[in-house]
Parts: sequence; C-alpha cells; structure tokens
Amino acid sequence: MTHEKVKRIVLGTDHAGFLLKESVKKHLIGQGIDVVDCGTFSEEPCDYPVFIKQAAAAVKEYGCPGIIFGGSGNGEAMVANKVPGIRCARCVSEWDAEMGRKHNDAQIMSLGGRVTKPEPANRMVDIFLAAEFEGGRHAKRLKMFPDANC
Repeated sequence: MTHEKVKRIVLGTDHAGFLLKESVKKHLIGQGIDVVDCGTFSEEPCDYPVFIKQAAAAVKEYGCPGIIFGGSGNGEAMVANKVPGIRCARCVSEWDAEMGRKHNDAQIMSLGGRVTKPEPANRMVDIFLAAEFEGGRHAKRLKMFPDANC
C-alpha cells in the first residue's frame, strides 16, 4: 500500500522501541516517504520524554503525521498528548490505528516495540496513514478537548 498523500513523517523513540522504529522506517522509506527521525539512534537506555517531545514538536512544525515508539507505547503517548494541539493514539490493533485517525484526528500513533511485531506494525502504520478524519460529530467532540487547538 502506498500513501501518495503522505510525503513526510516524523519518528521518535526510546531504546525499547528502537528496533521497531528502524523496521517501520525502512517500510516507509520503501514507499518513498521522507522520514524525519528524532531518535534515539540505538538500544542504549535513554529517557523517552526527550525524544517524544522533540517528535511531537516536529509533527507540529512540519504539519505531517508522526509515529512514536517505546516498550509499550503508553508512556510515549502520554508525553505526546501533553504537547498542546497534539493528539496521539496508542495503537495495538489495526482497528485502533483506523479509529485513531477517523474518530480522533490523531496526528501521531504510538506503538510498543515489546508488544508489537514488525509486520503487524507496518499494517497498522499503513492503515493509520490511509485513514481520514470523518469530522461531523467527532469534530464537535474534539472541540471539547482541554486544549481545543484542533
């Protein structure tokens, strides 16, 4: 599956998500997507908030989607969701990836390198990037979010 509408994507990870990030990165580059990699760049233990805040800021700066990675993806999603105007969906299934975009207009998806294998992750990424926000009743709800920068 190719994503002609997606030209650039931001990636960010900690050490626990590094290998999955590298696999997804290869998948995206193979589709001709420009990847902005905010690190980390090894499995050396690090503090994920540093890299996730940088990735969320880059998503805002470039106006493109992002994917962040960690061990479970939970902490990473929490950090990204603290960045004003960012909505991040932690995805453990294809349905999560699709609904994160269609119903919540998530700009970022969070994946867990310790809970998701590369092949299912690539499918989730493809679904996330292909899905479009449905608007309507969902847009009304997004305006109720605390930061309401949607």
